[in-house]
Amino acid sequence: MRLHRNLCFAVIDGLHKIFNEGEYADKVIQQLLKRDKRWGSRDRGFVAETVYEIVRYKRLYAEIADVKAPFDRDNLWRIFAVWATLKGIKLPDWKYFTDTPTRKIKGRFDELSKIRKYRESIPDWIDELGEKELGSEEWTKELAMQNEQADVILRVNTLKTNKKDLQLKLQSENIETEFLSDHPYALKLKERANVFMTEAFKEGWFEVQDASSQLVADFLDVKPGMKVVDACAGAGGKTLHLASLMDNKGQVIAMDIYESKLKKLKVRARRNGVHNIEMKVIDSTKPIKKLYGKADRLLIDAPCSGLGVLRRNPDSKWKLQPEFVDNIKKTQGEILEQYSKMVKPGGKMVYATCSVLPSENQNQIDKFLTSEAGKDFTFVKDNNILAYKSGFDGFYMALLEKKK
Repeated sequence: MRLHRNLCFAVIDGLHKIFNEGEYADKVIQQLLKRDKRWGSRDRGFVAETVYEIVRYKRLYAEIADVKAPFDRDNLWRIFAVWATLKGIKLPDWKYFTDTPTRKIKGRFDELSKIRKYRESIPDWIDELGEKELGSEEWTKELAMQNEQADVILRVNTLKTNKKDLQLKLQSENIETEFLSDHPYALKLKERANVFMTEAFKEGWFEVQDASSQLVADFLDVKPGMKVVDACAGAGGKTLHLASLMDNKGQVIAMDIYESKLKKLKVRARRNGVHNIEMKVIDSTKPIKKLYGKADRLLIDAPCSGLGVLRRNPDSKWKLQPEFVDNIKKTQGEILEQYSKMVKPGGKMVYATCSVLPSENQNQIDKFLTSEAGKDFTFVKDNNILAYKSGFDGFYMALLEKKK
């Protein structure tokens, strides 16, 4: 493989923005891919995958390169040289690569790979937290899986089509997919491709949504005609799934504290042919109080540490802080206490997170059920998904029922 100067410069610029300016990796990569119209799909693939890989293994590569944050451009080139050497790529005779100690790099890699926090490239505090909550064996396997590249999974929009027809339609656009057992609405791409450019996407036949995330709406046991509240809707992946499971009948109330996210949901709903969603911004306690005792079903897709989706957001492990995790647990408890009041007697609620930590999952449910707000609820079932077991994102969901 030959390294091309303009592609390598794009990678360095991207890393600078992510590591030194705190920008989000996915946004940075979107910008980089628009940088040169002459780039083909292979060029864009190189830029995106290289940036993600170096972000994923920042700690390991920086340790081997013997550089410390904040990284100047020379440091970033040294980290890049480590990445290239370990990939077996011959370094060109550019000034950035003079004196690269190729043999020493491989030796250091072998040495550091024996230590989990370097091998899986994770901050000390997250490594300690994960081990404390999951145990050494489970955490070691989970961390390794969280460094694998995530598959692209689609969720068929059953309001417009079915899985088989979607598969054929994508095939006609040269995109091969396969069915996933235990995931009734999912298609997995056999090779990565830009699915957003397809006719099928523009016509609203599918959304991109991880297989674990697709299980959440199903878990809520919705029926057409119900009043369903999605209380932390975000840009609405699960909201749209709920609407399709309800055959567009009844009402889905999508709520979020960010109006900008609900605006994105509006665009997606139009494309999906969904018209039973009402959107409400949570700008005070009023919108919640108005719905006390009114919802047949409530979904709380709670804010969390995101430690189940590091494969998709590898930069989040460098942005996450211990105090954030402590604060988010308090927020989860408060949301459960306040939002659960929207469920009517005989109604059901799902609490979900994309975290693998019991303290954000089972423990929150146990605490809620023994509280004043939770005394009218009974635990029905839960599903604790670890990435290393499922091959998909780490997720948790618990179904509770309110006594009649």
